[in-house]
Amino acid sequence: MSAEQDSPWGRVAEDGTVFVRTADGERSVGSYPEGSPEEALAFFTQRYDALAFEVDLLEQRIKSGALAPDEAVGSVKTVRAQVVEAHAVGDLDTLVQRLDGLGPVIEEQRQVRKAERAAKLAESKARKEAIVTEAEKLAGSQDWRNGANRLRDLLEEWKGLPRLDRSSDDALWRRFSTARTAYTRRRKAHFAEQHEKRDAARAVKERLATEAEKLADSTDWGPTAGRFRDLMREWKAAGPAPRDVDEKLWRRFRGAQDQFFAARDEANAELDREFAANAEVKEGLLVEAEALLPVTDLDTAKRRFREISDRWDAAGKVPRARIKELEGRIRKVEQAIRGVEDEQWRRSDPEKSARANEVVTQLQEAITSLEGDIEKARAAGDDRKVTKLEDELASRRMFLEAAERASADFSG
Repeated sequence: MSAEQDSPWGRVAEDGTVFVRTADGERSVGSYPEGSPEEALAFFTQRYDALAFEVDLLEQRIKSGALAPDEAVGSVKTVRAQVVEAHAVGDLDTLVQRLDGLGPVIEEQRQVRKAERAAKLAESKARKEAIVTEAEKLAGSQDWRNGANRLRDLLEEWKGLPRLDRSSDDALWRRFSTARTAYTRRRKAHFAEQHEKRDAARAVKERLATEAEKLADSTDWGPTAGRFRDLMREWKAAGPAPRDVDEKLWRRFRGAQDQFFAARDEANAELDREFAANAEVKEGLLVEAEALLPVTDLDTAKRRFREISDRWDAAGKVPRARIKELEGRIRKVEQAIRGVEDEQWRRSDPEKSARANEVVTQLQEAITSLEGDIEKARAAGDDRKVTKLEDELASRRMFLEAAERASADFSG
């Protein structure tokens, strides 16, 4: 190299040494003895360009938040050392300034992340407290079907939440774990008890099914039907047996029950067919009985109804579907006759008749006394007293008329 090559950021000396210019002055960055000064300067400028590219890339990553603050500080420190000691020609001071300018950015991001972490921890604490509260409620509940699944879901959610400070996290975890343990113990005890009850129910239902099967062929309709009703009450009171046998036992029990009642219904249907003629006889008797109404001659009506009742009893049973209808009609006639009889007795009740006659007598005596008092008042010229006594006399005569009517009713 025979001539010196110069640029704003560095130069190549005549001996081929390359220098870079910085705020601290010039320093040698190397030499390029085999080429021209232009080639030497270009070589070290390319090194600068590569370094500038690395700074650009680091700036982008830091400003975008791609690096955590501590990682960003370490990267800036490393790259800054490379820039300060770089064997390159270019504006190294500006690169250093850019790197130093990232410090406030990193600090701001640090504060943002710190605030975000604090918010996440607060959110995590609130959620863990809510999980613990729900778990403690479940621990005292009897939701055996959904409670276990819900506690598993809460556990998975807990695992995905950020840890708190050790003291707080451990305290909440102990409460959560205690609630889960309490629920699990109560649930196991419940199902153990249910298992015992189902085994006991199986024994009861096996006995009931066996007895029902023995009764299935009975023709003692009334008592057996009553016994089946008792067996059904015992069956319901026994509770569920184990699922794999409960349905089988029910089919046995219900099959025996259906067999008995089907046979009874058939027997009753046969009786109903036999009793159909009796119903026709009683319909004819009802025509006679209902012709007695309204009652005009009580004694005749009573005598005729007794005759009809005797023939009614002699007619025998009727089909079950007709019992209510026919009995209702005959009872209606009987009640009508009895009502007339009761009315006549009421009107002829000696005690009531005597009381009515006594009232009539008392009123008559009171009227006679008032008439005498009126004559005396007139003789004395006491018109005011006469007027008062006459009003009282009119009132007593009205009461006497009513009493005489009542007495006539009883005597009639």
